[in-house]
Amino acid sequence: MNPAPYAVCAATARGRFHPEPEAATRSPWQRDRDRIIHSSAFRKLQYKTQVFVNHEGDFYRTRLTHSIEVAQIARSVARALGLDEDLTEALALAHDLGHPPFGHAGEEALNLAMKPFGGFDHNAQSLRVVTLLESRYAGWDGLNLTWETLEGLAKHNGPLRSPPPYIAEYNDRYKLDLSTHAAAEAQVAAMSDDIAYHSHDLDDALRARLFGPKDIAHLPIVGEALSAARRSSLDVPPPRLRHETIRRVIDAMVTDLIEETRKRLTKLAPKDADAIRRAKQRVVTFSPAMAEANQVIKDFLFARMYRHWRVNRMTTKARRLTEELFRLLHADPTLLPDDWRGRAGEPGTPRAATVVGDYVAGMTDRYAMDEHRRLTDITVSG
Repeated sequence: MNPAPYAVCAATARGRFHPEPEAATRSPWQRDRDRIIHSSAFRKLQYKTQVFVNHEGDFYRTRLTHSIEVAQIARSVARALGLDEDLTEALALAHDLGHPPFGHAGEEALNLAMKPFGGFDHNAQSLRVVTLLESRYAGWDGLNLTWETLEGLAKHNGPLRSPPPYIAEYNDRYKLDLSTHAAAEAQVAAMSDDIAYHSHDLDDALRARLFGPKDIAHLPIVGEALSAARRSSLDVPPPRLRHETIRRVIDAMVTDLIEETRKRLTKLAPKDADAIRRAKQRVVTFSPAMAEANQVIKDFLFARMYRHWRVNRMTTKARRLTEELFRLLHADPTLLPDDWRGRAGEPGTPRAATVVGDYVAGMTDRYAMDEHRRLTDITVSG
């Protein structure tokens, strides 16, 4: 399929902060995707919580499996809309690189602990990872990704009127046009994140028996998918019923997203990618009816999954552990490993807070629990 006129294209790409010769066999965004996949931050997503802490079970989503599922949805949508699939995939795979251990519980704890020093934001941390913390190349820190990929990461949720400190700082060095929307590829990655997040959290919650099929029968989109799944066979066993339901939920959301986006594209008639960026509202989005249904599903998951007593127990422990890790290391940076200690400087300072925040955010669930044990249990050697 020929790319749409509003897709990003190599001919008008804005390059990289550190200029590099183009690759003979890959587009700029294929190279970005490959650099993201080979990064240490991407590998660590395998052991970072989505909702359930990693050791709770082998079949629950982690940040890695979630990111792969987002990328699969995003590529399908990008293909249907004539967008650049490789840039869309790169953004989908990179969008959670900045997440700390223990999912949103870890982020909430780290943000609270770092409040006096500017707080913590996982979107800003994702940009920090790919522009500073990854150390793989001789000539620069970070992955030296293209402007288009950095723009998409920074504006993951739309224009930034009051950007987090690191994004503002980086924008001073390399302008990312923070006041405009991101390109359509980034908008697709963001919406695919929503689709994957809600549908797959439903799947994990049903698998964990936090609620059952009868509890979701009233939900818009989900209820219709459940009924259709039951009609597909006279006797659908529970695991297959769950899968048949979730795949229909995903299909309904993806279909709506493509149809609504096509309507908006027809109305806007953008001649290039910059026309998408300058639009008064985002172009890639659900119809009003699907957006409302999605909010109902989100509210249900918040009440019945994210605030379930079993999940509450995990998140309470995770918040406490994350906060204690930060507090102990910030108060005494000499406890940090050698390669981090030299960067931290004096205890209790903003510099130490930034370095400790980077260290804690880069941990997997398992490493964070082990490190906390080493720091607090006198019977465990360092």
